[in-house]
Amino acid sequence: MNKKIIIENINIKEIVPLISPQELKIKLSLNDKQKEEIIISRKIIKNILAGLDPRKLAMIGPCSIHDPKAAIEYAKLLNNLHLRLQDKLYIVMRVYFEKPRTVIGWKGLINDPDLNDSRDISKGLHIARQLLLDITHLGLPIATEMLDPISPQYTSDLISWASIGARTTESQTHRELASGVSMPVGFKNGTEGGIDIAIGAMQASKNPHSFLGIDENGQTSIVRTKGNPDGHLILRGGRKGPNYDTETIKTSIETLKKNNLNTSIIVDCSHSNSNKDFSRQPEVLTDIGLQRKNGNQHIVGFMLESCLNEGNQKISSNLSELAYGVSVTDACIGWQTTERIIKSYADSFTG
Repeated sequence: MNKKIIIENINIKEIVPLISPQELKIKLSLNDKQKEEIIISRKIIKNILAGLDPRKLAMIGPCSIHDPKAAIEYAKLLNNLHLRLQDKLYIVMRVYFEKPRTVIGWKGLINDPDLNDSRDISKGLHIARQLLLDITHLGLPIATEMLDPISPQYTSDLISWASIGARTTESQTHRELASGVSMPVGFKNGTEGGIDIAIGAMQASKNPHSFLGIDENGQTSIVRTKGNPDGHLILRGGRKGPNYDTETIKTSIETLKKNNLNTSIIVDCSHSNSNKDFSRQPEVLTDIGLQRKNGNQHIVGFMLESCLNEGNQKISSNLSELAYGVSVTDACIGWQTTERIIKSYADSFTG
């Protein structure tokens, strides 16, 4: 008997069928009122980016979500702040389910919801969509980072704003993905700190693309996009340090103008802009607030990494040892600090 020659899937352990996006959306569905609210929130964000709405964008929330219970508690607090300050700020909650890794590490709630390397992605998608529905029910708009090119089919109908991270802004896959999504997308500058990579991403995502993806039924398909007109720049610092200072922002605006791109800028107060010290985020926010007050209307928003409780922690093999409301990825400021600096920022403006 001839031995079967195997030349495919040599390093694949198993391929597990997954629920289709349409099936999950039917199981965990939006009602018409919620759909209308998401459409409105996307429109408001577009208007702020276009300079048609004088409010400032505030993307606030945990570095990553690992505990839905703590996330809902945080969302309720943030929504109260959103309602109180909505005449000056438009607050959007960061709900990040996927984490890029330089080598290895926990990849986020969708990939590993049990935090134990079991990687039950089907369970992760159900938990993620349910959490997004619960936050949407509060009336709070949601922001997320798009990392995996397939998972947006399961969740993007609930998202009002998306970002492409520093490690993936250069990726053609993510530029093509951004060209087809239904909400504004912010592109972070590359990890070295310059904006050329983000400029290329903004130019690429404005244009139509065709690529392989899946449809609502999970069928592998050719996805043809129209191009996304609402790409914009996020400054997050780089290896050489922060890049939110007045001169760097001025240079960035000039470069955007030269390339006929949106000159609205969002500043990430964390990462290299805080020199990777979470406690310095308030300093960054104060600085960009002063720049806005001194006439720089191109800074239309900011991002903060914030949790119920400050700091971060490692994922223990004994999950009962995890402190409640503390990040398991990047360190965050706590809620009390968050509320104080957001109020102060809002109070520093008259319109």
